[in-house]
Amino acid sequence: MAEADGTGGGTFQTLTADVIAALRQAKSVFVLTGSGTSAESGLPTFRGVGGLWRTHRVEELASPEGFARDPVLVWTWYNERKAAHERAQPNAGHDALAQLERSLRDFTLATQNVDSLHQRAGSRNVVELHGSLREARCTRCDARRLFDATGLPLDEIDHSCGGRWRPDIVWFGESLPPAAWHQAQEAAARADVILVVGTSAVVYPAAALATHYNDRAFVVEINPDRTAISERVDCVLTGTAAGVLPHLLTN
Repeated sequence: MAEADGTGGGTFQTLTADVIAALRQAKSVFVLTGSGTSAESGLPTFRGVGGLWRTHRVEELASPEGFARDPVLVWTWYNERKAAHERAQPNAGHDALAQLERSLRDFTLATQNVDSLHQRAGSRNVVELHGSLREARCTRCDARRLFDATGLPLDEIDHSCGGRWRPDIVWFGESLPPAAWHQAQEAAARADVILVVGTSAVVYPAAALATHYNDRAFVVEINPDRTAISERVDCVLTGTAAGVLPHLLTN
């Protein structure tokens, strides 16, 4: 495992050149992103200092049980998140990944984020492992409804069928969408290069995509801090997505 920080210097430049060379030779590239990718867009990470999970227990905000206990609390929080997503703009990391996609025939970006910033930056082949905050779905009939920048009005949580509208998010204790999971798993398995960007690599099964399905890919981790997979990848570039990813563009 080779490691360098993104503050510059010969080691960083050498490792960046190695990653660029690998990307140029790759027929297939898979990227896994987490909340750190959006941190420089002004969206706090869940587990970072000041992260959103610090003010409430996870079970209160992101589980079926928490929603059943207090749907107004849950929707108040998600509406605030939706508003924050609308104010945020894609950063240089999002832009770099969109540009990288345009230079490759086979490129898949699987994200644990629900903020849609990858799509807004121009990424097209995006697999949303944990859903998105673009729409709600009914807990009873599975109907869908889009909502605007303000989210869901708190007096409209109840659906006419007798169910309740909930965010179209994968909560703790729930399975990932099968179609999205299989698409990401297959992309990870065939990749020549895997980039793991801005994720703590502790949320499974998504974290397994980085190391469990492909033993021949060149795996690169880009994150400000060391993670559970840092010792298992080929290259660690220590820094933010916005600070490191633009250096990997080949033209």
